[in-house]
Amino acid sequence: MTSAQNSHGGQEMTILSLYTTMYHWGAIVVAPGYTDQSFYAAGGNPYGTSVSVDQDGKMKEDVKGVAIYQAKRVVDVAGWLKKGMGM
Repeated sequence: MTSAQNSHGGQEMTILSLYTTMYHWGAIVVAPGYTDQSFYAAGGNPYGTSVSVDQDGKMKEDVKGVAIYQAKRVVDVAGWLKKGMGM
């Protein structure tokens, strides 16, 4: 999850930069993509949950739902991987 105090504050680049380090460690990144409508309401970031602000600098309120959805997606993908490995 990431945030910025202004619109277009680099939230997507922050997440993408963190992913590079995770790849180095051999992590499996589970990006949410555009798999749920809640991402559009929270700013439309397909790379991960980020807190956005509106034109007046007020934080958008739909972030909690996106964070919950992304956490569920990570758990689901981990379950698919576990089943595929015969564990």
